[in-house]
Amino acid sequence: MKLPRRQFLHLVAGAAALPAASPIVMAQAYPSRSITMVVPFAAGGPVDTLARIVAERMRAALGQPVVIENVTGAGGSIGTGRVARAVPDGYTLVIGIWTTHVVNGAIYALQYDVLNDFEPIALLANNPQVIVAKKSMPANDLKGLIAWLKANPDKASAGTAGVASPQHVLGVFFQSATGTRFQFVHYRGGGPATQDLVAGQIDIIVADQVTALPQIRSGNIKAYAVTSKSRLAAAPDIPTVDEAGLPEFYTTVWNAIWAPKGTPKNVIAKLNAAVVDGLSDPAIRRRLADLGQQIVLPDQQAPEALAAFHKAEIEKWWPIIKAANIKPE
Repeated sequence: MKLPRRQFLHLVAGAAALPAASPIVMAQAYPSRSITMVVPFAAGGPVDTLARIVAERMRAALGQPVVIENVTGAGGSIGTGRVARAVPDGYTLVIGIWTTHVVNGAIYALQYDVLNDFEPIALLANNPQVIVAKKSMPANDLKGLIAWLKANPDKASAGTAGVASPQHVLGVFFQSATGTRFQFVHYRGGGPATQDLVAGQIDIIVADQVTALPQIRSGNIKAYAVTSKSRLAAAPDIPTVDEAGLPEFYTTVWNAIWAPKGTPKNVIAKLNAAVVDGLSDPAIRRRLADLGQQIVLPDQQAPEALAAFHKAEIEKWWPIIKAANIKPE
């Protein structure tokens, strides 16, 4: 059948417009199926636990399941790299932390850019660290600890959860900030390091709250300061670094959610709204507080705020890490 010229031209114009319009239509219909959130660490760990709490609340807001997939290896770079290479349609996300999106970029020869190959969705929470020591450490406050370390260069040992772990990098930062020197003992996780601290086999750790606070409360180790501007709600008796005599020694193992670069802006907006909605829920806030997570303020939860914060963190930490010549195992 031969079409009239006018009708034929209308059909051609409509067909030509479809490819340009389809991403918009797709974004407007988003999400129409389940979303995968890659956790680049093992199931049951702190990042996995956080991801499952946030994902469940996002499901309620988005109307689609958010499925957790654990993709481990190389300090989280395998799972993170998989998301960097994923189709940018909003159906594959990654929940990363300070190590995956800052530290790894300084120590690994990655096939992706930790800053520029992702679209920021939302900064979730901070996890300030606690400077702790074995119970028999002579010093009773942070100034005394620093003085003791200076008087005993290279004699003390600091535990870490492995080479390039937060405890390692933050321990290097502590040395730089205080002019002290000590040895590092690398373990396969924060738990074993804390056990040896309790046993008096090592001297200090710049530790995470999850492993340190139970031992502090039990009186098994000494706590000198928390590495944030404000005291912890979970441990209000521990002074801040400002109060303890090491001003502005702020460190935190923060976490956030990203999508692959090129994900449509309105898809990012929907995902951000779902995350923000979840973080405002009192029950979610209590659960995260129990994990030692401090939810960031609402104005820090925007994608633009995460982008600026992420860039600033790279500019702060890469020179420190590279100057210390930290290499992965």
